[in-house]
Amino acid sequence: MSRYFGTIAALSAFIAVAAGAFGAHALRERLAPDLLTAFETAARYQMYHAIALFVAAWLVMQEEPCIWAVRAGWCFLVGTVLFSGSLYALALSGVRALGAITPLGGVAFLAGWLCLALAARPR
Repeated sequence: MSRYFGTIAALSAFIAVAAGAFGAHALRERLAPDLLTAFETAARYQMYHAIALFVAAWLVMQEEPCIWAVRAGWCFLVGTVLFSGSLYALALSGVRALGAITPLGGVAFLAGWLCLALAARPR
C-alpha cells in the first residue's frame, strides 16, 4: 500500500504543479476572478494533501504499519478527488452546482488529518 500511496502522491503533486502553472498562465485572462481563485485553491490544496499522502505512505512503511496511516491515505486521496476535482470542474465549466461536492472533500481531508494524528501517536 505504501508504494501505491507514494506513487499516487507523486502524481498528485505533479498534477498540482501543472494545474498551478496552467491556472497562472493559460487561465488568468480567460476565467472570472472568482473562478480563477477556485482553481488556484484546488491546486494549492491538492499539493498540501499530496505531501500528506507521502507522510501516510511513510508511516505505512514503518516496521509496525498502522491501519490509521492506511485510512489517512485513503481519506487524502478521496478528499483530493472530491475537493480539488470539484473545484477544477467548477472553475473550468462554470457550473456552480459542482461546488456542492467540495465540502465532502473537505470532510475527507479533515478525517485524513485525524487518522494521521492517530497513526503518528506514540504506541
